[in-house]
Formats: sequence, structure tokens, C-alpha cells
Amino acid sequence: MKVIKRDGHMVDYCPAKIEEAIMKANMEVEEEDQASSTQIKNIIKYIEKLGKRRMLVEDIQDIIEMKLMSIGKYELAKRYITYRYTRELVRRSNTTDLAIKELIDGESEYWNTENSNKDAKVVTTQRDYLAGITSTDITRRFLLPEDIVRAHDDGVIHFHDADYFAQNALHNCELINLNDMLQNGTIINGVMIEKPHKFLTACTIATQIILGVSSSSYGGASISLTHLAPFVRDSYSFYLKKYKERKLSKEQCEKYAKEDTKKEVEAGVQTFNYQVNSMTNTNGQAPFLSVCMYLGETEDYKEELALIIEEFLKQRILGFKNSKGVYITPAFPKLLYVLEEDNVHESSKYFYLTKLAAECTAKRLVPDYISEKVMKQNKINQYGEGDCYPCMGCRSFLTPWKTKGNPSHALDYKENVGKYYGRFNQGVVTINLVDVALSSDKNLDHFWEIFETRLEMCHRALQIRHKRLSKATSDVAPLLWQHGALARLKKGESIHDLLHNGYSTLSLGYAGLYECVKYMTGHSHTDNGEGKEFGLAVMRKLNEVCNKWKEAEDIDYSVYGTPIEATTYKFAKCLKERFGVIKGITDRDYITNSYHVPVFEEIDAFTKLKLESEFQNLSPGGAISYVETPNLTNNLDVVIEVMQFIYDNIMYAELNTKSDYCHECGFSGEILIDDDLEWYCPNCGNRDHDKLNVARRTCGYIGSNFWNKGRTQEIKERVMHIDNKDA
Repeated sequence: MKVIKRDGHMVDYCPAKIEEAIMKANMEVEEEDQASSTQIKNIIKYIEKLGKRRMLVEDIQDIIEMKLMSIGKYELAKRYITYRYTRELVRRSNTTDLAIKELIDGESEYWNTENSNKDAKVVTTQRDYLAGITSTDITRRFLLPEDIVRAHDDGVIHFHDADYFAQNALHNCELINLNDMLQNGTIINGVMIEKPHKFLTACTIATQIILGVSSSSYGGASISLTHLAPFVRDSYSFYLKKYKERKLSKEQCEKYAKEDTKKEVEAGVQTFNYQVNSMTNTNGQAPFLSVCMYLGETEDYKEELALIIEEFLKQRILGFKNSKGVYITPAFPKLLYVLEEDNVHESSKYFYLTKLAAECTAKRLVPDYISEKVMKQNKINQYGEGDCYPCMGCRSFLTPWKTKGNPSHALDYKENVGKYYGRFNQGVVTINLVDVALSSDKNLDHFWEIFETRLEMCHRALQIRHKRLSKATSDVAPLLWQHGALARLKKGESIHDLLHNGYSTLSLGYAGLYECVKYMTGHSHTDNGEGKEFGLAVMRKLNEVCNKWKEAEDIDYSVYGTPIEATTYKFAKCLKERFGVIKGITDRDYITNSYHVPVFEEIDAFTKLKLESEFQNLSPGGAISYVETPNLTNNLDVVIEVMQFIYDNIMYAELNTKSDYCHECGFSGEILIDDDLEWYCPNCGNRDHDKLNVARRTCGYIGSNFWNKGRTQEIKERVMHIDNKDA
């Protein structure tokens, strides 16, 4: 017989443990109230005669209590109940001590690799992690039901960001309404910040807003450069006035004003980049920021916007200097470049910006690309019009604004159409699709039954996230809720309404579609046959339940292709523990992200993007596709060809190149991974992480502080989707 423990793990039945527990209770009562060895053995025999293949440990304890009372040992039963309760208290007591010790001593593999953009040795990061350990402990013991905690521990689901969940005021990610805050003013730490009148000032204020917002949430934030464009014109007007006052000719005034404005744009963008990368927010890292470059977002300030975009791209191509003074690839800000008719073709007016973007991608991994054409096909608002807008952070997309009526806090709506800035995500719970498949033992009917049960568990976990956040008032983060970043609520006003009517999303994540399909059908979901059809059916089911929940609760549930940076390793380990090593399914230390083609499957870039576009469309709450490339700095035509293919075929995609640096010998190129999953410089053999700058895109954003064993193996096994023979 197997015994299922409280954490969900199964162990062999051990009668000696029952005898020991009753004997300990025996010692607490008078001799006449004690159970004899024969009586104890009879209780054990009764349990064994039930003939169960497996039993919950709680059920065994219930039987012991019942049997003790049935033979008149009431005092002993009472003591046993007390003993059982005391043991439960011990289990539920402070579980943070060991985790804290491992973190401080630098011995925790989990915390050292939990986030590839955080250095666990740094005191600011440790402070965030210490708070996170406490929050996780409180979440597990008091805020979540035991079955959800057990499912999380077993890798059946993943309850994201438990390290921030103890506070009821923190949400996941957002699109900062920078336009409202700059145009109408804001308040930061009690200080009134009025509308700026120059571009450089606007950039400085923007970075202070970004720091404040990212310190009041835990996910990624995005801004649009469109919101900074009006201040370029303000600066030009300032300089033009200055030269006019000097009685210069019209031509001279305009010439010098343009030159000064260009210099200010250069200085402003540099200030912005320095600020964002040198700041540390309360999460112990630089703000997880994405910057959107979308010419089609404005007609009035398009030339000014083009000037800003050009400068952002030029400065990113150059890179940022590391501690040795060498230009390297930074992780943030992530750049989002929108491909549109005005820039995607060689004859387009702004194609020069697209060529710069291609050069930047080849050298620095960014920008990522949003197709205005495809997005407007996918994101249809209530008036049947397509919308185009940036993601929040690395991949989280809001759904089109479709609510009836205009909430008073939505400042920049046009009958609710196009309202994206100021909206946010409430949080994520992810289902492990591989576990669903393996639990079904390839029985299709059983698969869909288990899938339904697990989805409902995710639903309950998501409702807990929602209910906890709904208790917050605007006072918990005035910059967010009172001063324009997300809303303009009154003091003390509840944020509850912002969690409904489509203003924010709540994400059902998923992971391991490839392994799920492979196990159930014997085929990859890339086969354009049985495997693909089953994969699409799984995705449709995810959307079906989200739509059902949304209709019933007026909460914008959405399907989200989870990044699972650290969780990929956890899920893989849990699957091995529960199901053993299954060739092609659980024989690696990672599972595949979301709907992606597995990293080891040979496929060309264009086939991959076209195939994944079908799945991406069924992941409306968050998704990104990529192609793995060699060094293409001398082959920009290929980069542009891929970009143009993205424009016509897929909403959101990126190219993964390599841009590393060795401090030991000065090597610049690709740092490699050996068979033991250790990073090393191919030039000098240096293996010291502190003397290597490695940048890899993992899960949609660039990481630069190395990764856990599972993710490192995944990076090592990536195949190229483009060759470079003609470069």
C-alpha cells in the first residue's frame, strides 16, 4: 500500500510509524487509559485489511482516532488528536528559516537562478528575496487552499509570484499612461510634477514615473515613445524663439533650432537609457521596461517620433558600457518596433528606420517586432475595427476594449475604442499541459476529463488572485491609482471597478504544448496533421473556458503563453518524479515554452513563424514567437527579409542572435556551453560568471545573469532556423 502525504508525494506504507505515534500518545495518559500492544496491532491489521492500494495520511489518522474511541480509549484518543494537531502546527510553523539561510549563504540554486536579470548576491536583490520568502510562506500557509499548494508543489499548476502575493496591492504588469501623466501632471512622493516644456525634462520625469510604477508592481511595464514626441516640438519652439530673439534670419533660426533640438533628443535618449539601467526599484532590479516605437500611433507628431525612434536605435546599436568600458548588450529597456506600411517596404518613407532596426537586431537582439497588419486582424474592438498597441512587458497583451459605458477614470478613450494605456494585468496561474497528458495514460476521454478538472483548479486559484487584489484601495499606490499611471481615482476609492469590465486582464497560463501533443498523438504539433489538430484543440479549449468564466464573472480572463523561465526546470523535475523518464517527453531538464516549436526540432524560420502564427492567435493574453539565428551583422538583408515576413504573417516575433563578451581575454562573440552545462569562453576557456557578459533571450526578454540547469540545457539545445552560408 502507498500512503499519500500532505504534500502530495507517495511513500510506502509503514505500520511502525502508526505504532510509534500511538505509543507516544500512550506516554501522555494514565496506565489504565493506555492501549495495549495487542490493541495497537489490531488497529494496524484493520487498516491493512481494508485492502487499499493507496490512502491519504489524513484518512489513516482518522481511522486510528475512531478505533481508539471504539475500544473506550477516549483519553488516549484525545492525546493522539493533540499529538496530531501539534505535528500539524510544526509543519505549518515558520518554514522560511532554511530558505533564508540558503539565500544569505549563497547556497540556494533556486534563488541564485530564479531570475536571469537579478543577482542574488547583491543586497538590494537579497532584500527583495527575503521579503519574497516571507510572502511565499504566508501565501502557502494562510492564503491558498491545501490542494492548490499541493498542485503547485507537484508541478501540476504554477501559482505565479507567490513571493509578492502576501500583499493585496500588487499586480503583474501594465501599460503606463505616460501621456496623461506628462500632459496633465502627476505627483511623485508627494511632490507635484507639472507638465514639462522640453524633451530632456520629459525624459527625466518619464524615468522617475517608470521607477515608481515598477516599484509598485512586480511584472513588466511598457511605455510608448509617442507620448514623448510632443515635447520634441516644444524644445524646437524654445530654440526657435531663442534664435529669433537674436534677430537671425528665418533660415538661420530654423537651422540652428533643428540642430539644437537634435542634440537635445540625443541627450534626452541617453539620459533615459542611463536612468533606466542605473536605477534599482524595490524588486531589486532595474525596471523591467519595454519601449514601444509605433509611427502609426500619431499623425500630428510623426516627424518628432521618427527622430526619437532613430536615436533610440542608434544608441542601442552602440550598446552600453560594462565595468571594463566595453560596449555590451543590455537587458533593458526592451524595444518594440511596429512594422507598418510606412516603414516595412524599401519604398516606404520610414524604411531607413527599419534598416536601423535590422542592424540593431543583428547586433543587440532587439527590437522585437509587432505587425500592425496582423495585429489589426487579430485584435478587433467592439466596433469591428482592428487595434494595434504594445504588449505589457515581454509578451502580455490586453484584449480590445469592449465594455459598455465610459468609466470616469478612462481619460483618453474615444467611446472606449483604443483605450490601452492605463490598463494592467492582475496575475497569472499556469497549467502544466504535459502533466495532464501523462496523467491520462494516453486515454483521450480521460485526458479531457483531467484537463477540465485542472482548469477548474486554475480557475479557483485565479479567483483567489482577483479577490485579494479587489480589497486594495487607491491609497496603497497613489502614483498608480490616483495620479495617472493607471487611473485617476479619489483617495480611499476602491480599485475594484478596474478589475472588471475589461479594464484589466487575468491570465490563464499554459506550458508544454509540444510534449502534451507528442505524448497523446505520437506526433509534434508541427506535423500539419494529427499532432497539429490536437494541439489546436487544446488551445481552443483554453479559450473556451476563459470565455465561459469571463461571461459569468465580467472578469477579462485570457489565455497566456507563460514564459516559465525558472518554472520550466521545476515542471521537468516534477514530471520525472511522478512519471519517470519517458523518452522524448520527460528526458530533458526543461519543457517547451507555451505553443513553441521545441528548440531541438529542425525547422526553417519562415515555416516556424507561419505555423506558430496559428497558435499565437489562440493565445490572445500573451505570446511571442522567435527564430534562432547565427551572427547576421554582415547579412542585414536576411534580417529584413524575416521582418517583412513577420509583417505579413505573424503578430509578434523576434530574432535571437548572440552578443557576448569575456572580461578575461576581451573576446566578443558567442560564449558557449559545455556538456556539463557550464558556460565558457571559446577563446581563453574562462568559466568565471563574474567575468563573462552573456545575453540570451529567454521567454521573450533578454537575461544576463545566467540561468538554472533546465533553462541552460534548453539554450544549449537550440537549433538554428536560419543558416548564414552567404554572409
